Amino acid sequence: MVGGRLVGQVRIVGAGLLGSSIGLGLRARGIETIVHDASPAALALAIDYGAGRAATELDDPGLIVVAVPPDLTAQVIARELSEFPNAIVTDVASIKLPLFEELKRLGVDTSRYLGSHPLAGRERGGAISARGDLFIGRPWVIATSNGEDANGEDAKKIAVIEDLILDLEAFPVLMPAEEHDRSVALVSHLPQVVSSLLAKRLLDGTDRSLGLAGQGLRDTTRIAASDPELWIQILSANHSPIVKLLELLRVDLDSIISTLSDPSAAGARRAIAQLLAAGNSGVSRLPGKHGQDRKFSSIFVMVEDRPGELARLLTEIGEAKINLEDLRLEHAPGALFGLAEIAVLPEAEERLLSELESRGWRIAEAYQ
Repeated sequence: MVGGRLVGQVRIVGAGLLGSSIGLGLRARGIETIVHDASPAALALAIDYGAGRAATELDDPGLIVVAVPPDLTAQVIARELSEFPNAIVTDVASIKLPLFEELKRLGVDTSRYLGSHPLAGRERGGAISARGDLFIGRPWVIATSNGEDANGEDAKKIAVIEDLILDLEAFPVLMPAEEHDRSVALVSHLPQVVSSLLAKRLLDGTDRSLGLAGQGLRDTTRIAASDPELWIQILSANHSPIVKLLELLRVDLDSIISTLSDPSAAGARRAIAQLLAAGNSGVSRLPGKHGQDRKFSSIFVMVEDRPGELARLLTEIGEAKINLEDLRLEHAPGALFGLAEIAVLPEAEERLLSELESRGWRIAEAYQ
């Protein structure tokens, strides 16, 4: 891999998923990376995985990335600013405004600090789950004072943090801290709460019922497997915008409950249709691949459960000169085959169907 934009040492405080992933990504660019963690075991594991080397008294980092739990972030930022007077400090906490306000309450000089937040992660934490490619193609917010402040010292801080983001192949987004917190409440924190509440209902299901689950349920409950301790801190810190969104959701829930209580009443079916149509409109606003607002066609291919079959499918799609936009797999319990959902541009759908059928692949109907 080609060299990075960053020059000098980068110190990463926190050897969990994000910190270790940052270390792996930067080391792949040939950047000298130092990892530190209050837990000797976590630090040793991150170093073993290649996230960086241990700190020494001679270290003089130009950039410090704080990647510790939210309730410790302000204290660690304050300490790092004090111990390394030549370094610019950023963090990867998912809430920005309360953190900045806490630093001010602590009397911290924030002239060398600028918060940031990568919109990337996994359900599992720790260095064992870290990946150097975790941030590729993902937005990474730089929480400026007004979203466009690039003057004086702020310009220097922004430039250094942008180099970090670009070295990890993410894309930087300048955004005011308050707008950032409102935005992640909608696109990250509300989905976590809804997913967890939905998954909680599964506790009442029988094994026989849960055996019928398809990809729709798995998609909507995937993030419910996230770390509860971490999410307690996130939800508590960003509670105000989350509560407002939940109140709006409660209005919609009360409406659908009332309507479904008597679906034969005048106007009931229209109300249900309008709610579902509003959902269609909402999901259509999500950007597609690489931030493009493009929609794809899905083809479901039956793949036999034996070595090499999936590789053969992907190879033959490539031989047909068709670009694979996305791929999702499901293997039903006890089945001798899996279903590969192949997403392509709509104009390529018919040609791909023809190519696959001519090569003997079985095509399944779309399902939920």
